[in-house]
Amino acid sequence: MAEPVPSGAQGLLKLQPGASGPQPNLPDEEFLKYNVMLTTLDHFVNWARASSVWPMTFGLACCAIEMMAAGASKYDIDRFGSGPFRATPRQADLMIVAGTVTHKMAPRVRRLYDQMPEPKYVIAMGACVCRGGPYHLYGYHVVKGVDLIVPVDVYLPGCPPRPEALLEAVFRVQEKIKRERTVSGAGGKTKGGYSGDRERNLSGTRPDINPRVRHLWGNPEAQAKTSSQWAGWLKRLLFGPGPGAHGAHGHGAGERGEHGHDAAAHDEHGAHH
Repeated sequence: MAEPVPSGAQGLLKLQPGASGPQPNLPDEEFLKYNVMLTTLDHFVNWARASSVWPMTFGLACCAIEMMAAGASKYDIDRFGSGPFRATPRQADLMIVAGTVTHKMAPRVRRLYDQMPEPKYVIAMGACVCRGGPYHLYGYHVVKGVDLIVPVDVYLPGCPPRPEALLEAVFRVQEKIKRERTVSGAGGKTKGGYSGDRERNLSGTRPDINPRVRHLWGNPEAQAKTSSQWAGWLKRLLFGPGPGAHGAHGHGAGERGEHGHDAAAHDEHGAHH
């Protein structure tokens, strides 16, 4: 016959590690050791964020095949919380630029990056994305490094990189997340301490902008101007020039053309022939 459990605080049932059921009167030190954990809010939040880095469903060329393999059953990127590839940038934390970035695709890549919420991360997957790869010398249509368009957190060279290498790149992103202070920030309310550091400027983990394109992306005003110009270019590419666009290039009456002669002289030259 089992002994009756004492009542009151001494009779609190506590689960002893390794036992099959509750054990009475476990010392308080043992109870706290196995049931209570002390940590900081930043550490707890960053642990949750690092364990749920959601990539965007985004592939440009052959490196995307390796990215798909990393998500398949053999390598199973979902073991590390990065399995849900989101179909919208609004729900994604990570952009894996997998494949050659052409000048025609560059504005789309930047637009998707701008639509992702902060904090956001970028992995440049493949030699073509890092520095142009085999197209670096003669590939006039290829962007010589995606860091000319978006800031890159992790560079992953290879042609193409294996799925294990992509997993390692995700681990590097997780390491950066664990060093951040997303909740508390630093320096108090006047320096953004209470509002957090979602842009990662105070924690020092945000990648630098490529010096060659600092005039395009160096500040919010330059970013807005560049994005507006690219949006206009895309609109003309998709829907054609608007009304009056022919005269805007200098072929109107009395206006100088692109090559330094006016439209009247051009017509007169054509009449002689």
